[in-house]
Amino acid sequence: MPGLDVTAHYHIASTDEVGGDFYDLFPLAAGTWGFFLGDVCGKGAAAAAVTSLARYTLRAAAVYDPAPAAVLANLNTVLNHEYNGDDPRFCTVVFGLLTPDGDAGGFRVTLASGGHPPALLLRADGRADPLPTPGGQLIGVLPDPHIATTSVRLDPGDTLLLHTDGLTEARTAGAGTGERYGDRAFLEFARALAPTTAVDAVSAIRDLLDTFGTGVDDDTAVLALNVPRPTREEPT
Repeated sequence: MPGLDVTAHYHIASTDEVGGDFYDLFPLAAGTWGFFLGDVCGKGAAAAAVTSLARYTLRAAAVYDPAPAAVLANLNTVLNHEYNGDDPRFCTVVFGLLTPDGDAGGFRVTLASGGHPPALLLRADGRADPLPTPGGQLIGVLPDPHIATTSVRLDPGDTLLLHTDGLTEARTAGAGTGERYGDRAFLEFARALAPTTAVDAVSAIRDLLDTFGTGVDDDTAVLALNVPRPTREEPT
């Protein structure tokens, strides 16, 4: 995406079972881009089918009406109608809209969340905080769920970080033992990183996941979006 550095990573917890995490970044009209990251409940072929349906539905819905809450409402309708029998399927997901904002290189971001862990905003000045979307409900369970929205501006040097809960629910001492890593520990980890770039943030998270070893029992997807600082020209 012009004016933005983006890095993603998918950490596979098991080579025997297909996971249900998914993400994407794609262009829309007039310089606007859409992005999403989500996690389907369950594993295996059934979860993979829902993952595929969710990804294509999100992209198609964004072309029709790119408002993030409308996109997630569309996905909810599809999942709720398709899986309303004895085997319900649902997901948590964040959908965002990126729009260039001014001549300084910043972006306006509008996020909608359906029951997903909050994104983290790592500022150029070293601050790092969650972007709260309280009350957002799972997508696909209810006919008309509450979908929480928020908006923020990304300035040069800022990084927006999204992840699935395989990271925060990893056990710190191996499979079946130890405590869950948790949201608080990950927030402190992010604060130690800030300010950072998309590449460096994802590289640090990859190293963190490796320290958990077999304690990571669910797939983890990470998506980082960074507005690069302007390059200073060398004096002539």
